[in-house]
Amino acid sequence: MAAACFPGRLAAALAALLLLSFGRLAASQLEDQAEQFFRSGHTNNWAVLVCTSRFWFNYRHVANTLSVYRSVKRLGIPDSHIVLMLADDMACNPRNPKPATVFSHKNMELNVYGDDVEVDYRSYEVTVENFLRVLTGRIPSSTPRSKRLLSDDRSNILIYMTGHGGNGFLKFQDSEEITNIELADAFEQMWQKRRYNELLFIIDTCQGASMYERFYSPNIMALASSQVGEDSLSHQPDPAIGVHLMDRYTFYVLEFLEEINPASETSMYDLFQVCPKSLCVSTPGHRTDLFQRDPKNVLITDFFGSVRKVEITTETISLQHDSEIMESSYTEDRMDEDLMEPLKYAEQLPVAEIIHQKPKLKDWHPPGGFILGLWALIIMVFFKTYGIKHMKFIF
Repeated sequence: MAAACFPGRLAAALAALLLLSFGRLAASQLEDQAEQFFRSGHTNNWAVLVCTSRFWFNYRHVANTLSVYRSVKRLGIPDSHIVLMLADDMACNPRNPKPATVFSHKNMELNVYGDDVEVDYRSYEVTVENFLRVLTGRIPSSTPRSKRLLSDDRSNILIYMTGHGGNGFLKFQDSEEITNIELADAFEQMWQKRRYNELLFIIDTCQGASMYERFYSPNIMALASSQVGEDSLSHQPDPAIGVHLMDRYTFYVLEFLEEINPASETSMYDLFQVCPKSLCVSTPGHRTDLFQRDPKNVLITDFFGSVRKVEITTETISLQHDSEIMESSYTEDRMDEDLMEPLKYAEQLPVAEIIHQKPKLKDWHPPGGFILGLWALIIMVFFKTYGIKHMKFIF
């Protein structure tokens, strides 16, 4: 009888052992997922996107920057965390056959200028001094919040730059330049002032790799469109506009980013492979020796996306009570507003409604032509009545 019970007990023990091992495996997977979620150590994302070129023939540089701007916004970085610097306004250029648009594809299906572009520094505001001040935080106290990089030691920052460059420098406005030494020192100031956790630097310019050769601060990953001695080439000429629409490297990077979503598991290592020399003609480069993590374990969204703040709880939360409180508080706020003095006309309605309002009636004033005609009539009557012989008594 005891012998007959032994196989049953053994099977039960084996089943319990398997169940325990599966439980440990599931717990290990959950721990790995949690570690994956929190492993970057950052709590917020910022982007500084810079086009340094003016003039119509540099249309592609503006399109490069606006395309990156569109991608980071799509992946979750809000305008409040983006500093956009455009040295020229191609959307309003007189040569633009389609005003208020900037296209990055020759089929003109994708308008990267859009309806909600917030340019923080434009035209002659885009200078080496202003760029370095944004990075280091050394800006006047009167500078508005939208023009500040308000990052901290838990911020992951994407810095994208495009324009005309050479061995160790990048031109600004065809009148000044920033050197790789100045850029490296600015990043060191950022690190010393605890203004970033990790930093991704991308540059699309001729001899772009020379711009990250002098970096010496920790936690910086850098990518460039070309090696020292190579040109970074343009892409997609458009006969209707008369210029190239984008640069090759940025075109293929953005084509890669279009396949990324906020929950994507794609790594930075995959980004290194997007533009081989067969496509870019130049040789893209990257530098990772200053970066502490393996690029294969760094998610694209660690820099191009935004952190989602999630709080896990096992408690049941009633939303009905909160909604009633919000509704009552909204009613009280409305009553307080009614008791306040009337606001100015521009503050009473949203911009979308103000646009459709009829203009306010202005006080009537006689037009300038009316006054001129009245004086002409007076002079004609005078000459007809008195003639030229009486002019000497007037003058």
